[in-house]
Amino acid sequence: MNRIAAGLMMTGDDDLGSRKVSLIGSETDSSSIGELPDHILIDIFTRIPATDWSKISCVKKQWANLFKEECFWQAAIFRNFPMARNTKGWPGPIPRGISRRRYTALYVCKHMMLFSLNDDDDEDEELIGHTYLFLKEQLEVSSSSSLSSIMSPSPGILHGTMIDQFIACGKSRDKANDLASQIWLHVIENLEENEQTFLLLKGLALEANVFLPYPYSRSIKVQRRVFEKLFTDFRDCFNDEDYYDVLACAKHKFQPIPSSWLGY
Repeated sequence: MNRIAAGLMMTGDDDLGSRKVSLIGSETDSSSIGELPDHILIDIFTRIPATDWSKISCVKKQWANLFKEECFWQAAIFRNFPMARNTKGWPGPIPRGISRRRYTALYVCKHMMLFSLNDDDDEDEELIGHTYLFLKEQLEVSSSSSLSSIMSPSPGILHGTMIDQFIACGKSRDKANDLASQIWLHVIENLEENEQTFLLLKGLALEANVFLPYPYSRSIKVQRRVFEKLFTDFRDCFNDEDYYDVLACAKHKFQPIPSSWLGY
C-alpha cells in the first residue's frame, strides 16, 4: 500500500476540520476537550481531514488508541461513505476485511482512482478499492525478496483473481476486463520508483506469452504501459543485457515501437 493509503487519508469538511485541528492543537490535557468521552471525540475526529489524524494521535495516548478501535473506523465510514454502511459482503476470492480496511478501500477508489461511478455507488467503489489494494500489495510483496517472489502468485494468477472477483460480484466479462485494466494502470502508476519496482516491471515485460481466454489475459494497454515505464522512468536502471532483452520483447509485441523507447 502506498503512503497515502497507509496514512489514511482525507475526509470531512475542510473548514470545519481546520477549525477543530486549531482548537485541538491549542488545548492541554486539562482542557475540556481533553476530558471528552470517546464517542464525542470520535464524532469530532471523523469530521477532520484524515491527513491530520496522525498529528492528532500524537497528542494523547487515549486519542491514539481511538484510531485503533473498530468503532472509530465504522464511524468514519458512516460519515464519509454513508451508502457503504448498508452494503453486504460479497462472494469471490478477495477478502473484504474489517472497517479500517474498508475505509481505506473506499478512500483509494474515491480520491486516488478517477473512476466514473454514480455518487451513490459506494458498493462498487469499495469493491474496486479492495481489488486495487489486493493487486498492489501482492505485487509489492512479490518484488520485496527472492523468497517471497517464489512463494507469491504470478501476475497472471493475480489478474485472473481480479477477474473472478468482478464476475462473482455480477459484473459482465467486458466490465470485469475494463475494471481490471484500469486497476492495473493505476497500480503501475503508483508504485514507488525504486529497484524493486524496476525488477517487477522487467519481470512483467519479459513474462512469457500464454494464451488465456478473454478476459483472463491482460490488455494490450496495460502491457504497453509496462514497457513505457521501463523505457522512460527506469531507463537508467538497465544494463546492456536487460535493455536488449526487454527491447526484443517490445518489438515482438508492438510494431512499430515508439522512438522514445530506443537509444539506451
